[in-house]
Amino acid sequence: MSDDLFQGYKGGALELLKKFQVRVWGKARIVTTRGEFEGTVLPRAENDDDQHIVLKIQTGYNIGLDISTILQMEEIGYQKANYKIPEKEFPIKPGLPKIKLFGTGGTIASRLDYRTGAVIPAFTPGELYGAVPELADICNLSTEKLFAVFSENMGPEQYKKLAIAIGEEIKKGIDGIVIGHGTDTLSHTAAALTFMVQNPPVPIVLVGSQRSSDRPSSDAALNLIHAMTAAGHGDIAEVMVCMFGPTSDEYGFLHRGTRVRKMHSSYRSTFRTIGDTPLAKVTRQGVFPIKEKYNRRRKDKNVNIYPYFEEKVTIVYYYPNMQPDIIDSLVDNGYRGIIFAGTGLGHVNKPLYPAIERAHKKGVHMFMTVQTLWGYAHMFVYDTGRDLMAKGIVPLGNMLPETAYIKLGWVLGQTDNPQKVKEMMLTPVNDEITEREPYNGYIILQGGVPEVDNFLKKYHK
Repeated sequence: MSDDLFQGYKGGALELLKKFQVRVWGKARIVTTRGEFEGTVLPRAENDDDQHIVLKIQTGYNIGLDISTILQMEEIGYQKANYKIPEKEFPIKPGLPKIKLFGTGGTIASRLDYRTGAVIPAFTPGELYGAVPELADICNLSTEKLFAVFSENMGPEQYKKLAIAIGEEIKKGIDGIVIGHGTDTLSHTAAALTFMVQNPPVPIVLVGSQRSSDRPSSDAALNLIHAMTAAGHGDIAEVMVCMFGPTSDEYGFLHRGTRVRKMHSSYRSTFRTIGDTPLAKVTRQGVFPIKEKYNRRRKDKNVNIYPYFEEKVTIVYYYPNMQPDIIDSLVDNGYRGIIFAGTGLGHVNKPLYPAIERAHKKGVHMFMTVQTLWGYAHMFVYDTGRDLMAKGIVPLGNMLPETAYIKLGWVLGQTDNPQKVKEMMLTPVNDEITEREPYNGYIILQGGVPEVDNFLKKYHK
């Protein structure tokens, strides 16, 4: 059998497939020392090892079988996969809102190319309609791919381009904007756009998916439906993140762009508003506000675009025994701003003091946040905090470290005047600093105690 029939397999795995004459895309019954499995043999990516055979089983999930456990293989069927994403003409319906979807490289609607391990994005209106036909009942959709990068490669260049593109669409009279984005740095982009796109007349909704579209538990389609509903029919005209609320498919949350954070590596309900409540719930039926105060949709086309960013800004996450040469190296390398994520109420150790003093004298702008995430930097409570403020570090209340990093980059992109920088950092644009946390702004339930277990029996996770 030709090696072309064993896409991506090599070494021992390839020899085993040849021995039993089982092809990639063949439906196989495989007997192992751990039991019997049946499913479709999938291609292997070029960088994968040669010790496993990958099988897509009937549930839709993929499993890897260690070749050392395989006793017998039999091909019982064959159907070559079609990588093409179904495409249908997106219907235009009078009366529905006009939505613009910007693509950044996220996989909100996609299929996995098992030959390479890469994803094939569904992005044209026709592809999205083929993947999620419900969209045609929500909006009239147009799309534009601005970049094709993984979310970890998003940065100031992309933030500025996005902000300018959003401004142009608003001036054209768009009814709402959705941005497809990878989840890993989605909150950073949301914060950047909050500062760069101010007082918008329409919703600006960032959306992603935790699980790819080929998985039965994918959240991609429902997140996209919720995001389009919020952008087209919601009254909240702010930069927001739209993702799953609970782990089930009941509803999504709209999170304010400055107070949201990804809190779990794989849960579908990974995004949480920190130190506050979400803006709203969203379902297929519409948007249901949770907060009373928010920027409301308007009919004008006015928006303020501030596409600025100084890249020589960083976050220093303090840990015990941190050495001063870390701060010195940042100053020596030309960094203009440092956000500290300090312990407790905003503290670092005394050995850092001389380096902090040198940085302050060099004109480096330094601000303090807390690594607890919830709560405030209260640096006037203990001597350590008072000493640090005297050496030039300014506390930022309950601003999240990542939001503070983004805001400082945005501020320093406009001014280097110490007093102006401090004033802009301490003046909230959209709740990145709040006067107090609501009583229900901090709720973390820990399993194993009776009151929590009883609560979970009554409600969904």
